[in-house]
Amino acid sequence: MGTLTERYAELLTDYCVRVAPGDRVLLSVDTAALDLARALCRAVLAAGGEPFLRLQYPEAVADVIELASDELLASEAVVQLREIELMQAYVRVAAQENSRVMAGADQSRLARLEKRLAAAGRHRVERTRWVTTLYPTPAAAQEAGMSTDAYRRFVYDAMFLYDDDPSARWRELGERQQLLVDRLNRADEVRLEGPGTDLRLRVRGRTWANSDGRRNMPSGEVFTSPLEDSAEGVVRFTVPSQVRGSVVEDVSLRFEAGRVVEATARQGQELLDGMLATDEGARYLGEIGIGTNPHIRQPTLKTLFDEKILGTVHLALGRSYESTGGRNDSAIHWDLVCDLREGGRVTVDGEPFLEDGRLLWLD
Repeated sequence: MGTLTERYAELLTDYCVRVAPGDRVLLSVDTAALDLARALCRAVLAAGGEPFLRLQYPEAVADVIELASDELLASEAVVQLREIELMQAYVRVAAQENSRVMAGADQSRLARLEKRLAAAGRHRVERTRWVTTLYPTPAAAQEAGMSTDAYRRFVYDAMFLYDDDPSARWRELGERQQLLVDRLNRADEVRLEGPGTDLRLRVRGRTWANSDGRRNMPSGEVFTSPLEDSAEGVVRFTVPSQVRGSVVEDVSLRFEAGRVVEATARQGQELLDGMLATDEGARYLGEIGIGTNPHIRQPTLKTLFDEKILGTVHLALGRSYESTGGRNDSAIHWDLVCDLREGGRVTVDGEPFLEDGRLLWLD
């Protein structure tokens, strides 16, 4: 069966991005996950593919923000775009060593860098087989309020790595989620209700996606891109969000005709304002997603996990997904999580869908 690290690498390369003979696979791995980097290279080679390993040290982006010339930030990212165009698959392994490594970074320069890399990012999302994962580290465990061992068990349990056949478990979850997708694809209006939240948006004509571990590991959600001018009302996100090296807490947004017209945060107001000012598309929704993973029960300051919590809904400001029919363009895609497990509900065309953390259409 191999070690847990080997099983992890096999899940990412075999199940998630389905490496085939002749595939070129870009592996972007943080240096704190070197053991997984080697396991990934070996797994790609064993599948007949060719790995291209890119190691990233913790301060890499911060150094670019601090030292890159204005000419560089204004130029086209031709190498990054060409590189991803040559790849059939992409694996991103984030391994946190210091969550505050971007604290104090010039937000306007960071926004310029994100715009510079947006074309390569769009190609990766829409034209390659890709997956993003978070490797468990002591720093991430500390932020989650867990011991390192407990956090590692939490992460691997959320990926079903302790099961005899993790891929089979993901396929089972995908089959359950497909029942939701089949019904949601006929939906028109989705309404979120809860403390500080009463938001309506429309999804008619959009395609719902079944996120069954192929692109996020762990995963467990169904999502789509709402009609860009449809969001009306208010929504409150009580799950903290870590973005650009800072934490934003208790965000409330008010929408009119799809656009954010009022935004407040108990903590991180300046960062919230900066994100919304990135470009015009940053004030519109690019995604609505509904979490379904039964093994993720508590927020950990990691959106990849938190947005999958069963009984939560997340909305993303900014770039939408072409594959779901979305048309909103932005340099950002920022997921914010609305916890509806206590006193909240989701209705679809007036029919109860989610209530107090229970997916009624499945239960």
